[in-house]
Amino acid sequence: MAQQRFVPGKVSVVLAEGDEPLSNVSNNAYFGDVLEKRLTRRGVLKGGLATVIAGLMATKLPFNNAFAAQDGVSSPSLGFKPVPVSAADKVVVPDGYRVQSFIPWGTPISGDMPAFTHNGSGDDQAQQVGSHHDGMHFFPLNGSSTDGLLVLNHEYVEPRFLHAAAAGLSLDRNGFPQHADGSRDADQVIKEMNAHGITLVRVRQAESGEWGVVQDALNRRVTAQTPMRLSGPVAETDHVKTHYSPDGTMTRGTINNCAHGVTPWNTYLAAEENWAGYFANNDADIDRRQTRYGIETRETGRYQWHRADREDDMFARFDASSKGASATDDYRNEPHTFGWMVEIDPMSPDAAPVKRTHLGRFAHEGVIFAPAVEGQPVVAYSGDDARFEYIYKFVSRQPYQAATADGSLLDEGTLYVAKFNEDGSGEWLALAPGQNGLTPDNGFADLADILVNTRSAADVVGATKMDRPEWGAVDPVTGQVYFTLTNNTRREEGDEDAANPRANNNFGHIIRWQEEGSHAGERFQWDLFVLGGDQESSRDLAGNTLNDDNMFCCPDGLWIDPDRRVWIQTDVSESVMNTGIFEAFGNNQMLVANPETGEIKRFLTGPIGQEITGVVTTPDQRTMFVNVQHPGATTPADDFAAGNFISHWPEGGSAIPRSATLVITREDGGIVGA
Repeated sequence: MAQQRFVPGKVSVVLAEGDEPLSNVSNNAYFGDVLEKRLTRRGVLKGGLATVIAGLMATKLPFNNAFAAQDGVSSPSLGFKPVPVSAADKVVVPDGYRVQSFIPWGTPISGDMPAFTHNGSGDDQAQQVGSHHDGMHFFPLNGSSTDGLLVLNHEYVEPRFLHAAAAGLSLDRNGFPQHADGSRDADQVIKEMNAHGITLVRVRQAESGEWGVVQDALNRRVTAQTPMRLSGPVAETDHVKTHYSPDGTMTRGTINNCAHGVTPWNTYLAAEENWAGYFANNDADIDRRQTRYGIETRETGRYQWHRADREDDMFARFDASSKGASATDDYRNEPHTFGWMVEIDPMSPDAAPVKRTHLGRFAHEGVIFAPAVEGQPVVAYSGDDARFEYIYKFVSRQPYQAATADGSLLDEGTLYVAKFNEDGSGEWLALAPGQNGLTPDNGFADLADILVNTRSAADVVGATKMDRPEWGAVDPVTGQVYFTLTNNTRREEGDEDAANPRANNNFGHIIRWQEEGSHAGERFQWDLFVLGGDQESSRDLAGNTLNDDNMFCCPDGLWIDPDRRVWIQTDVSESVMNTGIFEAFGNNQMLVANPETGEIKRFLTGPIGQEITGVVTTPDQRTMFVNVQHPGATTPADDFAAGNFISHWPEGGSAIPRSATLVITREDGGIVGA
């Protein structure tokens, strides 16, 4: 997540690891513009904005029984005492709960099970849990709640903590060791590549209640080097033909995997979020397939992988410059093989992951599926996590049949983008050939062209610019869809709208909507669920400000459990964490909300310098898994050089900080959160 620093008369952007620069220059409506018109239509003066927003949030979306399993809608309990804001280097959970730190970066899971050491090799890392834990799901084995496959994303790395050779160097969280000529040690690059991607590991609860890793044939790593198949309308087109795959059917690796998705046929989808920064490109002329995603003429990439001190196209592919006579002679098209959702079958370790191109190409935060209904289309939602980008929906062409469903359902259908209207209505605009201006005359030759250029297509059809769409969730009873909008300080006065109501939006909010008819429909009704912020600027569903028990900002991770509790995770950027207007919020945290009453309680606070992200429970809801990403990231460069890390979590003492998973249970064995 990026944080932007705002100074009157001047805006400078501080990008967090992997974030991209602002690239949406379209004239599409801002979500803030929509809200402002909605308020003006009600005859409200701008000075009364807070009061009006409170009134809008106190209204409820019309309930649609078509989505409910029964006429009555139960309201979930939040049966715990909220924890206070914390700036301590530890995890705090409510009284009556216990927490175990689990599978930190470097935990061995496969092969010869190489033990974690700070100076481990790149090949060792391929057999160990990756770094920067993020989205995650628990796949039970034989229906068990004590034995299953835990699958989790690893968004990026912090090289200074990854490499023992970085000790003593003055490196900030973006820095990495380099040779004097700017090249990189090849094994360090391989280690960074292998610390990216996805971990699949069997885990089991012992009689003591502790969880441990089980050596199993299902355990594996998917990394930035893993061969992957391209599928859907973009596969085999000129857009994705490279030296590695001249026929455009394959690519290698997945990077910057943020949130995830779980299909109705029980496979895992890993999102490729801020992948564009990994690529260098020296070409003077770069077309929209890269510029619209933040790639511009530059010699550098995020980690300079293309400058490894060993000649190998596993490194060279991160230089997208045109070097050969055609695209199959170099890697000018390599960036076009990223920005997709990657499907992985957890139970088939020999199957190649598949990039499903009909879900669109952008900075996918994740993907969420509406409950699958026999004989009806499969519906999936995804947010593009960048300032002023969009929310999308995919509707399959073929109906869902549980007996035969598989990933091919994601290869044919219609991709839509959301438009939020000022009166609280909304519509889904099709990104399909010949519709909404997507014609050859307007620069879109065919469906593959539209999908490779998803953002440009959304610009043309008139989608609403949002405040960084992050995670989504679907209420299993009402069918209402929730999305977090984490923040956007680049939204200026006058650019507000109904769905993005605040200029200089430091604190973010959560929007929700109800589809008309079914999730496959093309219209919806929307409203705001909560405005994050301090005790003056925030608003809950009832229109009240948040308080000491639930004040939060920068909502990011989101999950709704089977009992309808809405779990909210925060990601205040490490560049501003515990400083200025963000000091009041302390370390990043996780809260839980009642979707009916809007009641919110703080459930967990994490250690120093981290992001709380990824949440899921076992089927019986008695064990919860939560991820802690990049503890210690706020360590200044000089302190790092001196060995003074600001966090030593989870091991304590003088240990280097490591991302890890939390295992949370109730002392009485009850349902988590109830």
